[in-house]
Amino acid sequence: MSDFYKKILDNNKKWVESSLEKDPNYFAELAKGQTPPLLWIGCSDSRVPANEIIGAKPGEVFVHRNIANMVVHSDMNMLSVLDYAVNVLKVKHMIVCGHYGCGGVKAAMGNQSIGIIDNWIRHIKDVYRLHRAKLEAIPNENDRFNKFVEINVKEQVLDLAKTSIVQGAWRSGQELTLHGWVYGLNSGFVTDLEVNLSSNQDLDEIYQLAL
Repeated sequence: MSDFYKKILDNNKKWVESSLEKDPNYFAELAKGQTPPLLWIGCSDSRVPANEIIGAKPGEVFVHRNIANMVVHSDMNMLSVLDYAVNVLKVKHMIVCGHYGCGGVKAAMGNQSIGIIDNWIRHIKDVYRLHRAKLEAIPNENDRFNKFVEINVKEQVLDLAKTSIVQGAWRSGQELTLHGWVYGLNSGFVTDLEVNLSSNQDLDEIYQLAL
């Protein structure tokens, strides 16, 4: 058994013991079910832990993560999480959270082939193509990179709003607001991009589904 593997098993035991010291019923209560008010769609990057960033406890955040926090309309994994969050858990908020320094976004700015992930990154390249003029007007490469991270998050929030799942919830009068954030790896702070959608009226008419 490797030292790392043994360490994480030991850490689990310590965490359980510490949690029970604080509250003997901690796990018994958790096992009864979950009613999180928030769905978090974030990047798979190991440096961006959803619960820790916002100081949330287990049971308070329903999480979906993928490379570069994408909302792809044909991604059945994401759609399944979204459907469960909206129609079963009845979450009231959804946050798409990107992060500065995102490797997936950086890869989409270049042409190097990485492997099978190239197919996923193509979706991010589509966002770049839509905003090429604005992005390429930024002379500093790092500033352009940061702006692309922000633009990508905003586009994913819009794509989330375009889904029939979210629009169905709005149509039925369900309380649901979508938000876009970017996390700073070098500061720990999140930036609210002030893209907050709570109705399909916030979308271009072509995307407003008559459900």
